Amino acid sequence: MNATDNTVRTEIAGSQIGLPAAAQHLGAVPASQQIEISIYLRPHHHHDQALTGSVEERRHALRKQRETAHKADFRHVEEFLAAHGLTVVAVDPARRMIRAAGPASAMDTAFSTELHMYEEHGHRYHGRSGGLKVPNHLHGIIESVLGLDGRPVAHTRIVRPRVAQPGGVEPNRLAALYGFPNGVDGSGVTIALIELGGGFRTSDTTQAFSSMKLTPPRVIAVSVDGGVNDQSGSNADGEVALDIQVAGGVAPGAEIAVYFAPNTDAGFADAISQATHDATNKPSVISISWGSAEDAWQTQAVTTMNSVMQEAAALGISIYVAAGDNLATDGETDGAAHVDFPASSPFATGCGGTQITVSGDSITNEVVWNDTTSGTGGGISDLFAVPAFQAHVTLPPSVNAGHVGRGVPDVAGNAAPASGYVVVVDGQTEVVGGTSAVAPLWAGLTALINQKAAKPVGFLPDALYAAIASNTALTTQITQGNNRPQGSTIGYDAGPGWNACTGLGRPNGQALFDALAGTAMV
Repeated sequence: MNATDNTVRTEIAGSQIGLPAAAQHLGAVPASQQIEISIYLRPHHHHDQALTGSVEERRHALRKQRETAHKADFRHVEEFLAAHGLTVVAVDPARRMIRAAGPASAMDTAFSTELHMYEEHGHRYHGRSGGLKVPNHLHGIIESVLGLDGRPVAHTRIVRPRVAQPGGVEPNRLAALYGFPNGVDGSGVTIALIELGGGFRTSDTTQAFSSMKLTPPRVIAVSVDGGVNDQSGSNADGEVALDIQVAGGVAPGAEIAVYFAPNTDAGFADAISQATHDATNKPSVISISWGSAEDAWQTQAVTTMNSVMQEAAALGISIYVAAGDNLATDGETDGAAHVDFPASSPFATGCGGTQITVSGDSITNEVVWNDTTSGTGGGISDLFAVPAFQAHVTLPPSVNAGHVGRGVPDVAGNAAPASGYVVVVDGQTEVVGGTSAVAPLWAGLTALINQKAAKPVGFLPDALYAAIASNTALTTQITQGNNRPQGSTIGYDAGPGWNACTGLGRPNGQALFDALAGTAMV
């Protein structure tokens, strides 16, 4: 850090972060190494007027509002960056975001930090510890500075069976088992998939849809912060394939835009933000199958991802997020329960997992997915209070300290590897599971509804929690099972009404279509 910079500074709220615990320290980042960051400005909610009309009309209106409301804020931040030898790469008023680049030494001085190199599981990245500081006059303007720490922030939510499973269910067959409507295919709707690694092969998509006897959807790759459709055979390929083949198997007429971003706090936030404000591909539904336990996140990253998802809800965009595959502990070993973020965001629809038993053309039994070592995430948030849409739902107290908070998940669907999905990955047909499949499943159903709805479904919980109070046929409640790890008392039971394993239950497709297609609420 440059000791001659005597500007009075204030720490950015939530920017504190600890040293990477499991990584090897390699030394300071070379002074000349180029670093790119994303700076998000605080939203001016008092300037953001109520948005109406189609998603595209709302996107246009919000952009125009923010071009005016944030004009002075952008100027102040750009002047600060220039004074520290940093280059503005892009300014996007709608997203409240500035992308900036420059040498590590300039980043150190600008934000009162010191960047170091680390290696973890063969992956090298730059990182930091402590907080970030900016001049006092920017403290009320800047919401977050992301990208100064490149440690991986999220994991896929796909699970392969310990023993190869025969059979499995193809995505379009599961849609039929769940009573998804006929006569609609999602035409005219774009589904966004957020991917923090891996890639897809057109040959896999062609093979999978040929097996389902469907015409393959149009699938396009969108680069975020340099992320690419990596076809080199990454472990994350299964995640990407599952997302495409489930969303497309449910809604083959929809266009699928796959947003590839680095697995960092900046990459994750930027991917959601780019999809939300993408006026070219125009998604009205976003599916996310990546996440981590709430306590693994830097607070400023949570703040920005949450504010971006709030924007998506205001624009009429639906966001579905996998609730995790490591039961009530979310894979943590501290003796406490944890829920997964961003599934726990009060502006996302969290998606839990079930296991189905099928006979012929019907489901004969459906229970909570729990394989003793893997299974659906779910519980009570440690970060978020009870949102308005859950105000009239009976939520259990947290098994940690007895507090009440945002309940996760909201909905559920088939996720157990034992009743998993047939997918094609890198030329091989296999059966996989995970709550990763449930987010694109609900995203595909929403695309079917949006095709015919007068208004986009938008933020589903606002409509679903209210509607289900008088029409319980919209979902099938899952009342058997729990999400406790084997030998543990940490977790929650299923039961009638909302529960912390499967939320309001799995979809009854035609009933949801009938309820929402003509009167979709935002």
